[in-house]
Amino acid sequence: MTKVVVRTDDVAGFFARAKDAARRADRGEAFEGKVTLSFEDPQRMFTVLSEARRRLMLEVMHEARSINELSHRLHRNRSAITKDVGLLEKLGLIVSERQANPGHGIQKVVRSVAPKIEMVATLG
Repeated sequence: MTKVVVRTDDVAGFFARAKDAARRADRGEAFEGKVTLSFEDPQRMFTVLSEARRRLMLEVMHEARSINELSHRLHRNRSAITKDVGLLEKLGLIVSERQANPGHGIQKVVRSVAPKIEMVATLG
């Protein structure tokens, strides 16, 4: 995947984009490597994607990082990072996997699903 778009949109806009995608599929056109995540309310989008969570996403967009690395780099509590990682994974913006950490057991490593995440909020 090349890009994730997080946007505000109403139900009509969502279905218009879905119909357009279906028409392209019917014509056999290739899909760009893009996923769109929509919120109906701009305030909800910015609540869910708070500044702290956006900073976390930026950290893992450049390089996969462990929960401990994220905690140190972002100067945040490890449990808060773990909670945010869980939420962002449910939204499909990041993924994590358990990896061996020689001499220290297992660690969770987090990475972005795409090298670019675009946020679009329309007010009005």
